[in-house]
Amino acid sequence: MLGGARSGKSAHAEGLLTDAIVTYVATSRRYPDDPDWDARIALHVARRPATWHTVDAPAPGDVSALLTATQPEDPPILVDDMSTWLVNALDDAGTWEGRGLDLVEREISELVTSVSTCRTRLVLVSAEVGLGVVPSTHSGRLFRDHLGSLNARLAEVCDEVLLLVAGIPLRLR
Repeated sequence: MLGGARSGKSAHAEGLLTDAIVTYVATSRRYPDDPDWDARIALHVARRPATWHTVDAPAPGDVSALLTATQPEDPPILVDDMSTWLVNALDDAGTWEGRGLDLVEREISELVTSVSTCRTRLVLVSAEVGLGVVPSTHSGRLFRDHLGSLNARLAEVCDEVLLLVAGIPLRLR
């Protein structure tokens, strides 16, 4: 599930899973001095059914490890979201300071492999940032370019790809 900011992609992805039990993988990190971010997280949490199990996976390797360990009888998994996952990978590798791109590429390759071999139903949410202007900063371009590449690589191994535009889902595959 791809979509722009505030397009409804997370809510739509959640609506795709009607199972009583779902594993919700939250890639976000919490920041003690950012009450706005905490409020956004709280809105996501409040929207989910009480029977859903949340797994916090703020380290890039957490998601890959969880998906690799799946079994066919496991409940469906929703990962929200891959753009936040990428920010964490770029942060952890020190990429903003001009190093660590090789580590980020390894993390991306591991993630794509784990998605392609996941043995239970999997729904991924990611931002689509390639439809706008070219960012004026190096870090903005770095993020946009890597997220575009990550989304394309994930789409290659996914059975279905949806794009949410203005709250309307468009099936790409």
